[in-house]
Amino acid sequence: MHPRYIFCVLALLMTTTIFSQKYKKIHDKAILVDTHNDFPSASIEKKVSLDSDLLGKTHTDLARLRTGGVDVQIFSIFCGPEQQQPYAFANREIDSVYEWTNRAPNQMTIVKTPAELKQAIKEKRLATMMGVEGGHMIEDKIENLDALYVRGVRYMTLTWNNSTSWATSAADETTKGDSLTHKGLTDLGKKIVQRMNDLGMMIDISHNGEQTFWDVIKLTKKPIIASHSCVWTLCHHRRNLKDDQIKAIAKNGGVIHINFYAGFLDSTYEKKAAQLIAKHKPEIDSLVAHGTQPDYAGIMTMEKYKEETNAIRPPLSLLIDHIDYIVKLVGVDFVGLGSDFDGIEAGPRELNGVQDFPLITKALLDRGYSKKDIRKILGENFLRVFEANQLGTN
Repeated sequence: MHPRYIFCVLALLMTTTIFSQKYKKIHDKAILVDTHNDFPSASIEKKVSLDSDLLGKTHTDLARLRTGGVDVQIFSIFCGPEQQQPYAFANREIDSVYEWTNRAPNQMTIVKTPAELKQAIKEKRLATMMGVEGGHMIEDKIENLDALYVRGVRYMTLTWNNSTSWATSAADETTKGDSLTHKGLTDLGKKIVQRMNDLGMMIDISHNGEQTFWDVIKLTKKPIIASHSCVWTLCHHRRNLKDDQIKAIAKNGGVIHINFYAGFLDSTYEKKAAQLIAKHKPEIDSLVAHGTQPDYAGIMTMEKYKEETNAIRPPLSLLIDHIDYIVKLVGVDFVGLGSDFDGIEAGPRELNGVQDFPLITKALLDRGYSKKDIRKILGENFLRVFEANQLGTN
């Protein structure tokens, strides 16, 4: 072999190794915050616990959170509108999160303030937070909102796909139109938003209808978040945010956390997924008949038929495209990560669980993002909003 050829090969190997070490070093030193993980629901539906080895069963477990470099995990407290006594169900899921932390106190701890969050990271424990996904879970009672805050809930998604009596969802605003009794926030909705500001509970506008969104923007005195949303211009899904909404969130000082769900990243995905779901509908109907929440019945079935699902998953580059779009539109200070792991059946092909978060850092570095900007996207932007919401509260 010619010496020049050997030199070129060695140089290439050294360059590859240095790059690999660089992105891993950046990832390890950054504070990584994931604002939306549905493992509490998955743990109930699949009858599993966070401290078990769940590779191949879920997107998440405690060991893989560490492998993926996750420093702050916000677990979604969720149930669908069909659930009886949703407030009690929310507390059941919160109990589960407390149980995990009690069983692994050296590995994770529930944090309620920015100071507690920073202390947990310093002690190399997972800073564990909670967000309620769906205002229906407070059952129209502000005292329930207060009680959830005391237990550690630090954001609430005002609606899920269903509207509440006091706020309308994106799903309802786009499909029900004029048949809705109201659009946006009612007087009770406005009181709830104001109370969240007073408490220091972040307002999450993911899933909200556009009228609800604009009502919140006019009313809130603190920065808001979208805990798990993407860009409408790149994928015309009702759950995604339009340019004027993205600009309004930036003006408000808030952050949009990009959702990993294939259907919000890739406009061709949902049609393909619907065909797959239809093919396995009898199996899904059977799961629902035996008590599985309808959303999870679809997820579990698509997870079962991995080869079929993998064939329709988009590449990681599409997720980075959504980040790029927001950065180019309003700047790097207003975007973060909200995976929706364990609440989705499919994300980008390269992201099979929380252990794969470092690949996002690598992809951002490949796109030319600086170390400083990567740190902002991975978690610093969220920390700024969390701190801003806590200011002026007891």
